[in-house]
Amino acid sequence: MDFLLSDIHDDLASSVDALLTKADAPALARAWAAGDRAPAKGVFGQLADIGVFGLLIDEGHGGAGAGAVEMVVALEQVGRHALPGPIVESVAVLPVLLRDTDADAEEQLRAIAEGGLGSAAAAPMSPRAADADVADRIYVVENDSLSTATVESTARTVDPTRTVSTVRAAEPVAEGVDGDRAAQVGALGTAAQLLGLGAAMLTIASEYALSRTQFGRQIGSFQAVKHHLADVAIALEMARPLVHAAALGIDGAVPAGVVVDRDISAAKVAAADAAYLASRRALQVLGAIGYTAEHDVSLYITKTRALMTAWGTPAQHRARILESL
Repeated sequence: MDFLLSDIHDDLASSVDALLTKADAPALARAWAAGDRAPAKGVFGQLADIGVFGLLIDEGHGGAGAGAVEMVVALEQVGRHALPGPIVESVAVLPVLLRDTDADAEEQLRAIAEGGLGSAAAAPMSPRAADADVADRIYVVENDSLSTATVESTARTVDPTRTVSTVRAAEPVAEGVDGDRAAQVGALGTAAQLLGLGAAMLTIASEYALSRTQFGRQIGSFQAVKHHLADVAIALEMARPLVHAAALGIDGAVPAGVVVDRDISAAKVAAADAAYLASRRALQVLGAIGYTAEHDVSLYITKTRALMTAWGTPAQHRARILESL
């Protein structure tokens, strides 16, 4: 099986990366944490203009009609820039939940494709809705029934740009909804974000190691530092093919007999472990400055910690892998 990305995927990644670099995503995250969501919402509109929000939405509802491979390519870049907001919920989860439902849901799909924000809760993988306070519409899945939802309580997370809310079902939308499939797509989207976060922290740590000197030498020339950074690079490169393979599974481009759910869980575990390792190594390389809120690496570290348990904890996904063997 060929896991190499095509020129189309490379162009998509470059477009998202260029857009978020120009927008100064770390500044957007700090503004979001301070309560100013307008700058980031403007960037969501720009991402919608290049098709990111409609990747999993069919052309009949204003989307691109693309697949999970394109989704993970785009979301890795979103993670690389630590963009705040319910991106996975809007780009990955809701398009799966809202397929083949009523007219109101069709309107919601069009709204999402245009950059609208939504959130969802689907126990047991995601019992609370992320960033529900900024979502245009919130959904909840209970016993294969999809309903709109209202917020009962909201809590902050270790990531200053992220909240999670306990929600309650309100108006029914559809029956027979595959909430587990939507949760698995959410897990894969989160894995892609974690890859991007890990890659960004590796870059930050590497650049710091080349600029910081100690005993008259760049600290990056010391063997211990090299080994730390090499461990992160290997972990990320081992996790990325798992994410791409799971995306191919969702798109139906794998041989018969492949257990796609297991591949998704393996991808989420590997990406979370790699990003967490990147966060620890970045702190070790940067030292005390890495603990300060003023340094960009703090945005990546806190978001990594929050997303490790989003759409399924490592323990939940490891249990799923074990059950499938």
